Amino acid sequence: MSESKQGIMDRFQGFMEEKILPFATKLGNQRHMAAIRDGMSILIPLTIIGGLAMILAIPPVPAGLENTNFFNGLLLGWQSWAATYNATLMIPYYLTIGIISIYVVAGVSYRLAKSYEMDGINNMIAALLVFLCIAGFPDGATIQAGQLGAGAMFTGLLIAIIVVEINRFFIKKNICIKMPAAVPPNVAAPFNVLLPLGFNVILFLFLNMLSTDLTGGGLTMLIYKLFQPLISASGSLPSILLINFLMTTFWFFGIHGANMVSVVVSPITTMGLALNADAYANNLPLPQIFSGAVNGVFGNWITYTAMLIVMLLMCKSAQMKSVSRVALIPTLFNINEPMIFGIPTVLNVFTYMPLLICSMLNFSVAYLLMDANIIGRFFVTLPFTVPGPLQAFLATMDWKTIIVWFALLVVDCFIVFPFLKTYDKQLLAKEAQEEA
Repeated sequence: MSESKQGIMDRFQGFMEEKILPFATKLGNQRHMAAIRDGMSILIPLTIIGGLAMILAIPPVPAGLENTNFFNGLLLGWQSWAATYNATLMIPYYLTIGIISIYVVAGVSYRLAKSYEMDGINNMIAALLVFLCIAGFPDGATIQAGQLGAGAMFTGLLIAIIVVEINRFFIKKNICIKMPAAVPPNVAAPFNVLLPLGFNVILFLFLNMLSTDLTGGGLTMLIYKLFQPLISASGSLPSILLINFLMTTFWFFGIHGANMVSVVVSPITTMGLALNADAYANNLPLPQIFSGAVNGVFGNWITYTAMLIVMLLMCKSAQMKSVSRVALIPTLFNINEPMIFGIPTVLNVFTYMPLLICSMLNFSVAYLLMDANIIGRFFVTLPFTVPGPLQAFLATMDWKTIIVWFALLVVDCFIVFPFLKTYDKQLLAKEAQEEA
């Protein structure tokens, strides 16, 4: 690498280490943001179960399909079976993605309480009660489950955080019903949380009534409208490309990029997934592009596969060949750590540049095709180890996503090749020098 290019990289590295990385690390470790990140992680198995149940209940059978061959007959048989048992098959969806905000409240409040070394269960139950009072709109003995879906997620996040903070304030100020010393701790514990629980319920009921009087809608609707511009902005192509730039750059410096950006991204993509799943279940157009694992499937998962192909077929150094053999199976299942630490990609401009270029290109193409409704949008979450092209199909139930995935893989191979070949020549020269 020339001295001028080396100087540019040194200045870039210095800027990132001095300005960006400390802020990103502080953001990732911030107590409330970490609680959101860790609390949202409990939703992954729930959304997988709910999404798979919905696929079974609503098979992707085109209208007017005729039983002219074995495959069509299989699809029509699946459709008939799903129609017969639809009510039962949809139960897991309704109780997972359909009321996803309940799980958001539970996970975030529990994680935040534990970070303060407070009782996780009591705080979780308190937050759930407050949330149901506001978002569930109890009507006698009936709770409207439709009010507990994706649209209430941001309300759930705020209630989970505020309820725990109010409980913590009461504990710090020792504001509680004091029981005699002879009362066993397990009997006294419920009374210790009674005052903050009552305060939280009254406070949020009052805010909900005030919001209804002033805006004509409850607190849930008000918060959703306030966050709507954020949802739209964060789901735009420039915003996602910025996220990909940061994520790839964090990996360049040896920091887990996905973990760093998940603090901000997870609530957005999870909400997008739930909104899309609800639209799919009701046979409506899917509204969100930035949803589920779309950024991974149509991002660097493709690029790492392209790098593996180039290393296997074109590279000659012992290091690249040995890494490619070890990484072959893991990479096919989206486990990229063998390549990340084997090549390595940390502080390696020959991998940073193609990863950055390809991540921008891959997602831009996928985004524009989804925006034009040429390929489907993600409405199902799958285990991250499901291979990329299969996951693209199952998450969208659109076979065209497989073609796009492999087309991008071919393009990525051409982009990756000159960078890896140059790096391979350096490794060959180094290995020859060491043998001499």
